[in-house]
Amino acid sequence: MTLLVCIARSAPSAEQGLKVSEISRYLGLTPPTVTQLINSLEAKELVERQPDPSDRRVVRIRLTKEGKIITRKGRDHMNATLNRLVEYLGEEESDQLAELLLKVYTFMEDNPPPNLDRLQMNGDEKHD
Repeated sequence: MTLLVCIARSAPSAEQGLKVSEISRYLGLTPPTVTQLINSLEAKELVERQPDPSDRRVVRIRLTKEGKIITRKGRDHMNATLNRLVEYLGEEESDQLAELLLKVYTFMEDNPPPNLDRLQMNGDEKHD
């Protein structure tokens, strides 16, 4: 779902799509990992590969009609869940939660786990 939302949000136009390298950069994943995810979504007919009209060597990934439907449903579900959470917590506690989550994000960005590079953090570690 994260990959579908990334393509939906980040593509300059719905018809243009994104290059694998762009998706990789947005998600912080290696290109081989992104390619595997794309292969899986392509098999489910949620994304498609299209040649770039300005450079036929470049392949762009875009959502299919079904991919757009699934992405919209996923976003709608997430929005409804967040709205219910805000109702449950109330405005003050919701604001506190948002502040704490921002602090956690900042901490994690500033303090990556020791001895782990970006690849290992994305599950692409090499196994001997």
